Amino acid sequence: MPSTMKLLVTALINAICLSLFLLHTESSQPPFSCDSENPQTKLFPFCQTTLPIRKRVQDLVSRLTLDEKISQLVNSAPAIPRLGLPPYEWWSEALHGVSGYGYGVSFNGRISSVTSFPQVLLTAATFDSHLWYRIGQAIGKEARAVYNEGQAKGMTFWAPNINIFRDPRWGRGQETPGEDPLVAGNYAVAYVRGLQGDSFQGGKLNSGHLQASACCKHFTAYDLDNWNGVIRFGFNAQVTKQDLADTYQPPFKSCVKEGRASGIMCAYNRVNGVPNCADYNLLTKTARGEWGFHGYITSDCDAVAVIYNVQKYANSPEETVADVLKAGMDVNCGSFLKNYTKSAVQQKKLPESAIDRALHNLFAVRMRLGLFNGNPNKQLFGNIGPDQVCTQEHQELALEAARNGIVLLKNSAKLLPLSKNKITSLAVIGPNGNNAYVLVGNYEGPPCKSVEILKALQSYVKNTKFHPGCNAVNCTSVAIDDAVNTAKGADYVVLVMGLDQSQETEERDRLYLTLPGQQESLVTAVAKAAMKPVILVLVCGGPIDVSFAKYNPKIGSILWAGYPGEAGGIALAEIIFGDHNPGGKLPVTWYPKDFIRVPMTDMRMRPEPSSGYPGRTYRFYNGNKVFEFGYGLSYSTYTYEFISSTPNTLHLNQLLNFPTTTESSNLLRSLSVSDMGTDICEKAKFSAVVGVENSGEVDGKHPVLLFARHDRPSEGNPLKQLVGFQSVSLNSGERTEIEFVISPCEHLSTTTEDGLMVIEEGYRYLVLEDKEYPINVVI
Repeated sequence: MPSTMKLLVTALINAICLSLFLLHTESSQPPFSCDSENPQTKLFPFCQTTLPIRKRVQDLVSRLTLDEKISQLVNSAPAIPRLGLPPYEWWSEALHGVSGYGYGVSFNGRISSVTSFPQVLLTAATFDSHLWYRIGQAIGKEARAVYNEGQAKGMTFWAPNINIFRDPRWGRGQETPGEDPLVAGNYAVAYVRGLQGDSFQGGKLNSGHLQASACCKHFTAYDLDNWNGVIRFGFNAQVTKQDLADTYQPPFKSCVKEGRASGIMCAYNRVNGVPNCADYNLLTKTARGEWGFHGYITSDCDAVAVIYNVQKYANSPEETVADVLKAGMDVNCGSFLKNYTKSAVQQKKLPESAIDRALHNLFAVRMRLGLFNGNPNKQLFGNIGPDQVCTQEHQELALEAARNGIVLLKNSAKLLPLSKNKITSLAVIGPNGNNAYVLVGNYEGPPCKSVEILKALQSYVKNTKFHPGCNAVNCTSVAIDDAVNTAKGADYVVLVMGLDQSQETEERDRLYLTLPGQQESLVTAVAKAAMKPVILVLVCGGPIDVSFAKYNPKIGSILWAGYPGEAGGIALAEIIFGDHNPGGKLPVTWYPKDFIRVPMTDMRMRPEPSSGYPGRTYRFYNGNKVFEFGYGLSYSTYTYEFISSTPNTLHLNQLLNFPTTTESSNLLRSLSVSDMGTDICEKAKFSAVVGVENSGEVDGKHPVLLFARHDRPSEGNPLKQLVGFQSVSLNSGERTEIEFVISPCEHLSTTTEDGLMVIEEGYRYLVLEDKEYPINVVI
C-alpha cells in the first residue's frame, strides 16, 4: 500500500475511533466521557471506575499538555478530543429552581419548564429545615433530568446564596435565607444535602456520587451591589474579626462542614483590602484547612478581571493569575485565566503545579457527578427523565412552601380570613395584582404554571374586578380616582403592592425603604374610600416601612408574600379565604424609613452609641422597628412553656481537666471553645424541652423560635440570638412537646474582638415569645 494511502487509512481509522469515543452530540444525549462502547477507554486509567477518583484524576491531568490544562480553567471548558473529553460548562444556576441563567442549561428541548419554588427569603420564613431539604431534593432531581435529556452542558449549579441579609436595601437580599447566621447555615446544609443527593441527616454521600453539585456563594462578606455610586466590583468591605467570626463566616462553615458542598464561589469584593478570590487565608487556610472543604472554588463572573482592572490589586495580569491560583481558586468564570495563565507560567510567576492542583479539584467533581463513567443514562441517576420535572409532587411542594412562608403582619378585628360564602364581590387593586411573572423573583426558571393573584382570587369570588392603580411598580403615574371607583363597588378590597426586579435585584440596591412612587397615596386613598377595612398584600423581597398602613385602622390586614413562586397566587388566595392558616415568620428585621441615614457601606454589626450607629439585624440593632425578626401572626393562638427537665445550672467546670482562664477586661472566668475541643463541647450539650399548645379554634402549622440572651448584652454580645427552631403542626386544642438540643459551645458562647469564641460564666436566658428560662453557667 502506498505511503499516502496508508496515511489516509490511518487518518480514517483514527477519525472513526474518535467519533466512537467522543460524546454523543444529539440533543437527547448528555455529554460524557469514557464511552464503554469504545475499547480504547480501557487504555486510560482515568476511565476505570474501580480506581479511586484521586488516582483517576491524577492519570487524566498527567496526560494534558499545558495548553489543554489552561483551557480547563474557565467556566466554558472546551473539549479535548484526543482524550474524549467533551466540553463542560461550570456555570448553571438553581437558586429556587433550575434556571436558564448562566450558559449551562437550555429549555429548548422536551423540557421547557421547571418547578419554580418561592424565592429563598420567603422559603426561609417557614423556618422548616425539612421543607428546605425537600426543595433541594426536587431541584436536584429536575437538574439531573435536564442533564439526562441533553439540555445541560454541566451539572454544577451555583446555589445557594447564603450571604447574610445585613442591610434592608440590598437588592439581592431576596435570594438569601435572611439575616440570621444560624438560619442561613441550616438552610445551606438542608438545601445542599437535598440537591446533591445526600440524606437529610447527612453522611450518605461521603465522597461518592453526586446527584448535582451545589456551590455556596458569595464567599465572603458580600452584600452590596450598587448603592449611591458604590459598586460591588470595587467595594472594600472593612470587617472586624469579631463580625467575621459570628456573623459573616458561620453560614459558609456550616455549608462546607455539615452540608459537604462540592463548590464555593469567591465574591467580587475585597475584605480588609484583599480580594476574596486572591485570599489564601480565606480559600485555602480557612475553607480547605480548617473546615475540610473538598471541592472546587470558582470566581464570580469576571471577578479575576475585576481584581486587575478595577481593584488594581496586582501589577500585571500574570501576577493576578498567580495570586488567585496560589490562593486556592480553581476555575475562573470569564476568560482572564485563558488569556494570561500561559504567560504567567512563562514569566515564572506561576508554577505548573498550581494549575495541576486546580485541575485535580475540577476533574474530581466532574467524576463525582458520574461524567467519566460512560453513558450517564446507564449509571446512577440515569433513570431521571422529563417525567420527573414539573411533577404533581414538586408543584404541591412549591405550593406548600408558599403557604407556609407567607407572613401575616396585621389582622385587626380578625378581618381575615374572609368568608367564602358571604362575599359577592371583590376588588383587586395594584400593579402586582395581575402579574404572574413578578411572583417568581430573580434567577428564575420558566415555571410549570403561571397563576396571577387576581386569577387565584377569582376562583373564590367570580365577581372580582381589577385595576392596576399605577402605571407600573415604580408608580410614577397613578390613577387614584379610577382605583377608588373600583374599590367603592366591592364588598372587600385587596391591594397588591410592593416591589419587583426593577426596584431590587442584582446590581440594583434600593435608596429608600418606602413603597415606590405614589403607591402609599394610592393605598391610603383606596382604604379611605372602601366600605370595609382593606387587605394590603406586599409582594417584595426586602423590607418596606409600611408604618402608615400598620397604624391605619382602615387597613385591616397586611400580608407579606415575598416572591412566592409559581404557586404563590394560589397560596395567597387560600390564606385570604381561610383554606390555609398562615404561620410564616419574618426572617429579617423591617427597619423604619430613616434607617437609610446609615451608610450601606458600614459593615459593622454591633452598635456604636458614641457615634449614633445603631447596629444591624435583630441581634445588634437597637433602634425602632416596623416589624421584628421572627414576627408573624396566625388565625390561631399558641401558648408555650418551658418544661422543668431543662437544666437550671451548667457545671462546665466538671467537664474540664484544665484550669479556666480569666478575662482581664471584666474579671469573669471564661473558657475558650477551641481549647475545650470537640469532645467536651459534645458532652456539654443539653436538651431544652418546650411545651406548645394550639389554644385557638383553627388548626395550624407554625415555627417555634427559641432564642438565648446574655445577662450582659452591653459587652458587645447580641441582644439575643436564635439557638433553635422547629416547625410544628397542631390541631385546635392539641398540645405537644419539642426538644431543642443546645450546644453551649455554639449557642451560649460569645465572640471576642479577636474573633475567638469563648463561654463566660454567669446567667443566660432561653427566650420563647414572652417566656424566659434562666440557666447559670458555672466555670
